[in-house]
Amino acid sequence: MSVGVSTATPLPPTSDTNVVTSTFSLVDYVVFALLLVLSLAIGLYHAYRGWGRHSIGQLLLADRKMGCLPVALSLLATFQSAVAILGVPSEIYRFGTQYWFLGCCYFLGLLIPAHVFIPIFYRLHITSAYEYLELRFNKAVRVCGTVTFIFQMVIYMGVVLYAPSLALNAVTGFDLWLSVLTLGIVCTIYTALGGLKAVIWTDVFQTLVMFLGQLAVIIVGSAKVGGLGHVWEVASQHGLISGIELDPDPFVRHTFWTLAFGGVFMMLSLYGVNQAQVQRYLSSRTEKAAVLSCYAVFPCQQVSLSMGCLIGLVMFTYYQEYPMSTQQSQAAPDQFVLYFVMDLLRGLPGLPGLFIACLFSGSLSTISSAFNSLATVTMEDLIRPWFPHFSEVRATMLSRIIAFGYGLLCLGMAYISSQMGPVLQAAISIFGMVGGPLLGLFCLGMFFPCANPPGAIVGLLAGLIMAFWIGIGSIVTSMGSGRAPSPPNGSSFSLSSNLTAVTMATLMPSTAASKPTGLQRLYSLSYLWYSAHNSTTVIVVGLAVSLLSGGMRGRTVDPRTIYPVLPKLLALLPLSCQKRLPCRACSQDVSSEATMFPEKMSNGMLRGSRDQEAMAVPEEGAAQPGISPTFILQETSL
Repeated sequence: MSVGVSTATPLPPTSDTNVVTSTFSLVDYVVFALLLVLSLAIGLYHAYRGWGRHSIGQLLLADRKMGCLPVALSLLATFQSAVAILGVPSEIYRFGTQYWFLGCCYFLGLLIPAHVFIPIFYRLHITSAYEYLELRFNKAVRVCGTVTFIFQMVIYMGVVLYAPSLALNAVTGFDLWLSVLTLGIVCTIYTALGGLKAVIWTDVFQTLVMFLGQLAVIIVGSAKVGGLGHVWEVASQHGLISGIELDPDPFVRHTFWTLAFGGVFMMLSLYGVNQAQVQRYLSSRTEKAAVLSCYAVFPCQQVSLSMGCLIGLVMFTYYQEYPMSTQQSQAAPDQFVLYFVMDLLRGLPGLPGLFIACLFSGSLSTISSAFNSLATVTMEDLIRPWFPHFSEVRATMLSRIIAFGYGLLCLGMAYISSQMGPVLQAAISIFGMVGGPLLGLFCLGMFFPCANPPGAIVGLLAGLIMAFWIGIGSIVTSMGSGRAPSPPNGSSFSLSSNLTAVTMATLMPSTAASKPTGLQRLYSLSYLWYSAHNSTTVIVVGLAVSLLSGGMRGRTVDPRTIYPVLPKLLALLPLSCQKRLPCRACSQDVSSEATMFPEKMSNGMLRGSRDQEAMAVPEEGAAQPGISPTFILQETSL
C-alpha cells in the first residue's frame, strides 16, 4: 500500500552501469513486450466486443455487471503503483519492519467503506462520487469537489508515469522516453476504447504479473542467501526486526498508533471516497458484490504488504553477504530494489524481464485508473449537467475523446516532471495533501445532517489551506536545512488516493542536533496523520460555518445521503434517555415515521429526489421507492 520512498532525483548512470544493463537479455525484452501486447489485447477485445452498441453506462461503469473478484483485484491494482513496488522494500531495508504494522489499519480502513460509504453510493445509483455532493449539498459543492479531484489526479498521473521510468533508466539503461511513451500510449488506447471493463480486466492480469514478479524475487533471493529462516536471523541480529513502538507522539514518523490508526484515515481517503475506487464499487452487479469485493481486498493487501516487506529483508541479507558497489550505495533509495533485482537475477534469462513487467504493471494499472476516473468525473460532473440532452452515441464518443485527451495530458505532465528538478518533490506531495480534505468533505455530508453548502465549501477550502501550509512548509524547511531525512522523524505524504496508495517521503530537517520547535515542530507531523488532521479541519470548520449560517433550517435533507451514526449509537442507550434527546432511533419503514411525526412529513423532511423536486406526501402505509430511511431528524434551534 503506502510506502515511505525518497523523492530524491535518481542519480544518472555511470560507466559501470554497463555491467548491470548487460543482464537485460533478449528473453527479458520479450517477456516485457508480452505484458504490453496482452494488456493492449485485453483492452481492445472489450472495446470491439459490441462496438457501436456501447452506452455511456457500459463505458464508464461496465454496465454495472462486474463480479466481486475482478473488482477486488482491480481495487488492489489501482493503488499498487510502481512507486509502491520500489518503495516498500526500500523502506524495510533502511528503517526496519516497523512499517509492516501498517497492515493493522487495513481492517477498519476497509470495513468502514464496506458498511458506510458503499451502501450510500450504491443505493443512490450514481456514476460519479461527486454526484453525492450535489444530492447532499448543491451543485457548487459538487463542482468544487470535482475540480479538486481533477487537480490532484492530473499532477499525480504525470509523476507516476515519469518517476519509475527515470529509476529504471538510471539502473538498467532502459531508454527513458521510450518507456514513458510506450506506457502512456498503450494505456491511453485500451482505456479510452475499452472503458472501465477493459481497465478492470487488464488490472486483473497486471495484478497477477505483479504478484509473480515479486514472488520470483523472494524465492530466488531467499534461496541464494540460505532461506527465509536465515533472512530473519540476519535481520534480527542487525536490529531490523522492530517491536511494537507504543509512543503516542504524532510527530514520530512510524509508531504502532501512527500506522494502525493514522493509517485508517489514509485508507478511508483511498478506499472510501476516491472516485477510482467508488467507480469500481458501482460497477458491481449488486450491492452485496460491491461489499464482498471490499472484503476481498483485505487479504490481498496483507499479502502484497508482506511480499514487499520480505523483499526488503531478503535484499538486506543479500547485501550483507554481497556488499553494494560504490555506485549502488550512492544511488537514490528508490533504485535499491532495481539494483538488487538485476544483481540477483543475473544469469536467469526472463526473470529480470518479469520483474520489469511487474513494475510496469503497477504503472499501467494506476495510470489507466486515473484516465478512466478523470474521464468519468469530467463527463458526469462538468459536461452532462450543462448538456443533459446529449444522445448516448454522442456522450459515449465524447467520453472516449476525453480519455484520449487525458492520455495526452499525462504525457505532457511527464515531460513537465522531467523539467521540474527539486520542485518534483512538491508536485508528488500535492497528491497526498488533497486526499484528506476530500475525505473530510464527504464525512461532513454523511455524518452531520446540520452541515450546509456554505459550511462545506468553506470547510474544504480551510482543509486545503491547512494541508498545503503544513505540506509545503515542511518541504521548504527541509530544503533550507539542506540535510538528509532523519529515520525516526522523517515525514511522508500519502499519494493514494486514492489514486495509488503510495507515499513519497519528504526531506525533513534532521533531529540529531536539536528537536524542532514552533512551526518546524508542526511541519514534522507524521505523514500518516495528514489525512486525519486535514479531514478533521474540514469537519470542524464546516460545522462552525454551518451553525453560524443557520444550519439546514429552511432546507431539506435527502435521508439517503445521511449515514445515521448518531441514532445508531443512541439506540444503545436506555429508552428513558433516548426520549430526552433531539435525535431518536425510529422504525425502519416510512409509514411508522409518518405516524410519529406527521408534521415533519408534511414539510417534506424526508424528501430526497435527485433533481430536488418536491415529492407528494405518501399515504400512511405507503413506501417511497428507492428510499428506506432509518431515522428522523428533529430540527432544533441552532
